[in-house]
Amino acid sequence: MKGLLLCALFFAAAVPRAGAQSKTFLGFDANTYPGDALLPALRETFTFAGYWLNSPPGATENEWAGKRAAIRAAGFGFLVLFNGRLERELKSPANAAALGASDGRAAIAGARREGFPAATVIFLDQEEGGRMTPAQLAYIFSWEEAVGASGYRAGIYCSGMPAKEGKHETIVTADDIRAHAGSRDIDYFVYNDACPPAPGCVYGKNPPNPGLSGVAFAAIWQFAQSPRRRGFTRSCAGTYSRDGNCYPPLALASRFFLDLDSATSPDPSSGR
Repeated sequence: MKGLLLCALFFAAAVPRAGAQSKTFLGFDANTYPGDALLPALRETFTFAGYWLNSPPGATENEWAGKRAAIRAAGFGFLVLFNGRLERELKSPANAAALGASDGRAAIAGARREGFPAATVIFLDQEEGGRMTPAQLAYIFSWEEAVGASGYRAGIYCSGMPAKEGKHETIVTADDIRAHAGSRDIDYFVYNDACPPAPGCVYGKNPPNPGLSGVAFAAIWQFAQSPRRRGFTRSCAGTYSRDGNCYPPLALASRFFLDLDSATSPDPSSGR
């Protein structure tokens, strides 16, 4: 009971006063599909769900393919994701740009195949943090141009955490990408699971506003990851399961672990 009271107090303090910022919504993303049977129970807690258009990081297949209708019928909004390339795959900026265009076309084809309407925001998953190399920027912006030219909209998932560059210098990936983006219209989905500002694996009707992530322009904030990253989550370790994962608050046999996200829209990708 004491723990629940503390969580309630955190959210009351974390969410800006009415009128100061937009209402927030709780969602989840996961590499594995939870199964059709679990969707109604998950919908009791979550407003939107991550949806992969290709195989998620570390996976060899995409379990989400063909599940849009079931997720939509369960009442979820969408956070549409496309797994991008790692730096070691890019080589030169010219090669990276060609890969970005090719992957952009693959994202478009995947979105159309899954039935997502025009103007849906597709978020490119950029797993690596720190300052982006010229090749990484070439890949990201080539991908963005391909997606934007199709009638879909481009977003990016990237780090919202300060990364050390020197003895007294840090860089935030989201800031770095935005500084190089120019007039490009890109939505930002940032991860920052460091406690604080992240509350850890906790659930509430008023999840933390993405603007509190450390990236003021973020539309979506991933504030808890599975498994937890011990170096960043010591002060909120007790909110996670003993195995280090974040599980939904369901008394079910399924051990479906996930990441927690907050957004200023119940349908962050406008994919319904």
